[in-house]
Amino acid sequence: MMGNMNKMLKQVQKMQAEMMRLQEELGNRTVEATAGGGAVKAVVNGKQELVALEIKPEAVDPEDVEMLADLILTAVNSALNQSREMVTREMGKLTGGLNLPGLF
Repeated sequence: MMGNMNKMLKQVQKMQAEMMRLQEELGNRTVEATAGGGAVKAVVNGKQELVALEIKPEAVDPEDVEMLADLILTAVNSALNQSREMVTREMGKLTGGLNLPGLF
């Protein structure tokens, strides 16, 4: 019985170390999304941090600031969704598809 517990504990520790390594790796990976036919591009990392935002000059119209704000929101939200999907997919590979809340 005690041998099984030690073996299980070692497996949990190994998985924990792998998860930490994967979280660090995902923090270095990025995804990008565009809006307005590429007028706005958002780049987000695996930590769901916006790391770059590019706005083409033709997207800037002082008479229509609302449109630019909408394009930015669309690009950023799309990139954030892609980042979350990437993290879920990669964590799923590690956990064998188990949904373990709060891991990332």
